[in-house]
Amino acid sequence: MRLRADIFVSALLRRVFASGDFAAVEKKGAEEAGAIFIRQHFRDGLETLYAPAPQTAFDEGQAGDRLFEVRLSRSDPEAVRAMLERERKFDPDLWIVELEAEELGDMIPLARDG
Repeated sequence: MRLRADIFVSALLRRVFASGDFAAVEKKGAEEAGAIFIRQHFRDGLETLYAPAPQTAFDEGQAGDRLFEVRLSRSDPEAVRAMLERERKFDPDLWIVELEAEELGDMIPLARDG
């Protein structure tokens, strides 16, 4: 069973705050199973967008996990905003979480390539 979206977001925010960085929920989505998008803001004004990884990125034992992939890396904020706007039209129940952190370490579980 997958961890509820609201619990995952709450835990992520606590981890970011505990590391001394800042986080906020830009858009609250469906509490149980909303897709979560994460905007990482950098000091130079660029952003990285993390999106839910496709099902093909999951191993058999990871069915209940939340994995992310980098959708845009160190991009202009307008490009990130435009992509999120397209996603909102497709899925109005999504979450958008903003993080102001230079390094995330292992806070966001990323899908492994290959």
